[in-house]
Amino acid sequence: MIDRFGFPHLLTVTLALVATTILLGIAAKATGSGLACEANWPQCDAGPFNLFPANLPSFYEWFHRFVSMFAGFAIIGSAIAAWRLPDIDRNVAGLVVLGMVLTPVQVALGRETVTTYTMDILSLHFWTAVTIFTLFLVATVLVWAHRLTGRHVAAALVLGLVALPVHVALSPVVGSALSSYSPTMQMAQYGVTLVLLGAAIVAAMVGRRRLTGRAVIPLLAAPPIVIAVLFFGRQAINPALEVPYLVAVAVSLVSFLAGLVLTRSANATEGGADALSP
Repeated sequence: MIDRFGFPHLLTVTLALVATTILLGIAAKATGSGLACEANWPQCDAGPFNLFPANLPSFYEWFHRFVSMFAGFAIIGSAIAAWRLPDIDRNVAGLVVLGMVLTPVQVALGRETVTTYTMDILSLHFWTAVTIFTLFLVATVLVWAHRLTGRHVAAALVLGLVALPVHVALSPVVGSALSSYSPTMQMAQYGVTLVLLGAAIVAAMVGRRRLTGRAVIPLLAAPPIVIAVLFFGRQAINPALEVPYLVAVAVSLVSFLAGLVLTRSANATEGGADALSP
């Protein structure tokens, strides 16, 4: 695969598999599908070779495990390739290898979510998954950095600005008010969360490389603020944490807006300078 498509493409596919595994895990949690396995792990109730789920909840959990298996293979393959290929940046290799080291920890936590199923284990399982996703996202941005420009920074910020109100619309703040914070809403919200996190990290990393001056400040602030949105968004089912969640969203909105204005100004200045250069 590396010979045919190249390491950056392998890393991109791995990142997509990690994101898909997270979303399927959210679907399994939201539907209580892990409980359908009656504390059985790694098999559930899917018959010979675990190939035939008995019902829809079992299918959710089965499909989550099925995709996570391929994500695990891709993570291991990416780490081996990053370590062995001579032209891979050592920072990229370190990030990917760390992701591989965390993978068996994540697998063990996944087992515990079925056999024990406590909120602390579920939370640790989720944040470990987000950490692995972030490691591979940063590594992926690094290997594609030579193709990313200030225009990509602006596009990432626009994507973040669009995603923020969608995140609120799908959050427990709105879902609880409608008495319908459904599994579909939960999965969609976490999908938007990954988009938000990705947009913030891309804007910060590429902006730091391509831009200078004040434009970099809100870009660097965006990722930790989005992490706060993610943290409080998960907890906003508790009415006491709705206000911190909305405050984090508002601060994130200001950060994205300020970054977009300053980035467009920097891009315009750079474009004018290019036009005047011989």
